[in-house]
Amino acid sequence: MKTILKIARTELALLFYSPIAWFLLIAFLFQSGLMYTSTLEGTLTTQDLGGQGLKYLEFLTYRTFGPPYGIWPRLVRSLYLYLPLLTMGLMSREINAGTIKLLYSSPIKVREIIFGKFMSMMVYNLALVLVLAFISVLGLFNIQHADAAMLVTSLLGVYLLLCTYAAIGLFMSCLTSYQVVAALSTLVVLAALSYIGELWQDIDFVRDLAYFLSIQGRANHLLLGLISTKDIIYFLVIIAMFLAFAIYKLQGDRESRPMVVRAGRFVLIFVCALAIGYISSKPSLTGYIDATTNKYLTLTANAQKVIREMGDKPLEVTSYVNLLDNRFWYGKPEQRNTDLARWEPYLRYKPDIKFRYVYFYDSPGNKDIFKYNPGLGLTQLAERYAKSFKVDLKSFETPAEISKTIDLRPEQNRYVMDLHYNGHQTFLRLFDDQAVFPSETETSAALKRLMEAKMPKIAFAQGESERSIDKMGDRHFKVLTNEITFRNSLVNQGFDVSKLYLHDEDIPGDITALVIADPKMAFDSISRRKIERYIADGGNLLIAGEPGRQAIVNPLLAPLGVRMMDGMMVEKNKDFSPQLVQPYLTPEAAGITGQLREDFNDSLVVAMHGAAGLSVSAGGPFTAIPLAVTAARSTWNKKIKPDENMIEMAEDEETPRSVGMGGITVSFGDASGAGGKQKNTSDPDPDMLRYDSSQGDQRGPLPAVVGLTRMINGREQRIVVAGDADFLSNAELGRYNIKTCNFDFSTAIFSWFAHGEFPIDTSRPPSQDKRLSITDSGLAFLKVMLMGVLPGLLLVFGSILLIRRKRK
Repeated sequence: MKTILKIARTELALLFYSPIAWFLLIAFLFQSGLMYTSTLEGTLTTQDLGGQGLKYLEFLTYRTFGPPYGIWPRLVRSLYLYLPLLTMGLMSREINAGTIKLLYSSPIKVREIIFGKFMSMMVYNLALVLVLAFISVLGLFNIQHADAAMLVTSLLGVYLLLCTYAAIGLFMSCLTSYQVVAALSTLVVLAALSYIGELWQDIDFVRDLAYFLSIQGRANHLLLGLISTKDIIYFLVIIAMFLAFAIYKLQGDRESRPMVVRAGRFVLIFVCALAIGYISSKPSLTGYIDATTNKYLTLTANAQKVIREMGDKPLEVTSYVNLLDNRFWYGKPEQRNTDLARWEPYLRYKPDIKFRYVYFYDSPGNKDIFKYNPGLGLTQLAERYAKSFKVDLKSFETPAEISKTIDLRPEQNRYVMDLHYNGHQTFLRLFDDQAVFPSETETSAALKRLMEAKMPKIAFAQGESERSIDKMGDRHFKVLTNEITFRNSLVNQGFDVSKLYLHDEDIPGDITALVIADPKMAFDSISRRKIERYIADGGNLLIAGEPGRQAIVNPLLAPLGVRMMDGMMVEKNKDFSPQLVQPYLTPEAAGITGQLREDFNDSLVVAMHGAAGLSVSAGGPFTAIPLAVTAARSTWNKKIKPDENMIEMAEDEETPRSVGMGGITVSFGDASGAGGKQKNTSDPDPDMLRYDSSQGDQRGPLPAVVGLTRMINGREQRIVVAGDADFLSNAELGRYNIKTCNFDFSTAIFSWFAHGEFPIDTSRPPSQDKRLSITDSGLAFLKVMLMGVLPGLLLVFGSILLIRRKRK
């Protein structure tokens, strides 16, 4: 060990007595300071501007330092170029100067030479990491509640990566006496190790080997704050492998052994490294430590609970990948390791998950594919796609072959995961959004369904021209209920939805809630009695009416102590039509789900296109909870009479036969009613809208959605009444507005009926590191220090050292 230390000390002296070591250290310090201050400057600008941008400042530690766009990964990419300049002379210098012969003739062993020189690089790498440690300390002061543990693991990841680069560079330096050649060779090997994970990924056997050898993104888990044994072992194995290569290369130069023997040593070392890497990466042998404060690299508590409930029985995941589906790229053989990486958080708790992939081609749900390929049959189209994706069509099952195994037509022949567990089966889908793959919420719901948990059942009343759950028209409810391509549809969140024809069917006793949405015809006596009995027995209920339907809906609401006001609510807004009312979400409503609690603020609204105000009787049988309430000054309920041309909507029609303001004639004029006139229009002039108390108008705040509760038969009955059904419709859920929360609110209502069990809450506590504590003047001072003073001091110190050395 003493010999190793002496060699390391000598090598360090040579290193720091050369300008290149100081130059790289100074350049690295300047670059680190530049990246850090520029990142802080962008964040500080967003913070100073305030407003909605503050919402995106969560997890500042991760955003500032972590991959893919933080400081650490960008600096690591530059170190990729720095290290070969330092390692190129470690052994090349000895070979070129002939001093290697003196080392061979001395009692020093070859491994001591290699270990000593590698130790010198470990010390220099530590100097580089100390620069990053200094930046990390600044981060602890500049970011409020910064995630210190994540920063520590990040430094460990950078250090291991630097040492790996050094080991590779040391070996390449043993191969040639030319330092430039050694540097270029090192760059080539690092590039090969970076890109080998993208090569031959369509060959099953080669895929795993190439993926293990790939160094690209290998440190990302550590940079994010997750320590895993397989990542640590990977770096140690690669370092050991290249050090062993270097030792046996120098030792082989001193021996006169056959080429087969010398080559066999390298092959044996390589095979042993692969074997250790393969075994250590098995899920059952991998250990994890999530060092982040919020444990955001670990499954949430509810997701962990679900997967642990599965016990030791194996879970099989079969991915059916359609060549003609838009999502085929995600399931290509080349993407398989990336796909498996998405399951890693689950494999951490259930390592016996088995994966299988089935490739086929069949007509996809998206028929545009034929529009853009006119004249081609299904097989011809598959041949064209196979050629484009460079895959062998023979490895894909035909429509006839796949249909013998499974019927994927209800899934629109999309890329879907078929889960099997303990004799049960369900689908886990990909979605038409940016995230594409299911989150913990959807995955946990599918796993619960596999375990035959009691899933909440929502029945939608039909027969009186209510809103349909099977149609994609603007006014209907398919997106909310059973659109399989939509992540947040109830069927993907763990609910079962069904239609219920009240006249012909009894209301099942096991349903979670009954939904009556905008009936256009009065219920007959049979249906009325069933609804009244259901309410009396304590069943949960959602009743959503529409202006002009008060005569139909109010008889159902009478036993509840709630009534839809005559007329409709209007809102004076310069940007929107008066019939678009936007009641504000109440704190009581926001408390229903974690998502609403996280997003809640005083300006969160529910968009309602045509709504009636609700009147709640005092002392009624239920406790009333206002969930959405209109503004006091700009909104009122306008007492109006039905138009002679009341909108009539056939059950299969999407547009009204006559157009009016919700089928209602609205009076516009001054406050006294003088000069008022009747105007029937779908887009009245807001400036002509006047509040008229003499006509029975009632100013807000008015409840637009009310929750009702009472204890009956030993359990809490929950009922929601809304003066509008459109806020649940396909059209409103499809519209995006930064202030509206129609979808989250709609989901929250059904979650309330299910007592919060579904959708499964996988939300995390809000991060604390969401604000900078530095000011503009402080940032300016930091720039001067990091990019001027400190590099300058280092330059002066290094220059003095080099000048004194030269004089000696």
